Amino acid sequence: MKGRPRGDAGVFRIGAIAERYGIHPQTLRMYEREGLLRPARTEGNTRLYDADTIERLEIILTLTRHLGVNLAGVEVILHMKQRMEKMHGEVQKMLEMFRDELETNRSEGDRSVALARIPGRRYADHR
Repeated sequence: MKGRPRGDAGVFRIGAIAERYGIHPQTLRMYEREGLLRPARTEGNTRLYDADTIERLEIILTLTRHLGVNLAGVEVILHMKQRMEKMHGEVQKMLEMFRDELETNRSEGDRSVALARIPGRRYADHR
């Protein structure tokens, strides 16, 4: 694709992204000024759009072009999306902790069951 910097596979310059999505480069700069996009920069200050930034741009364009959402609404939606993703990550961590705890308890329970099966072994609750 035109505008691709050498050596940076999957990273595109502003002109290539503008052409690809049929928008003016000034629109992309405005999205950046509004805080909606944060493209990386080269040492020469050239904007570089990676896969995550492009995905975010696609969300912005869907919301504005197809759903009629204004930029203030886009900002709110993107913020909510970010919070939901963070919460999802926290829930996944908690589930992992619960699974680990369950596995630990299961292992300890298996050990207790195995000890209870030892002939001649007596426990207070097995009298």
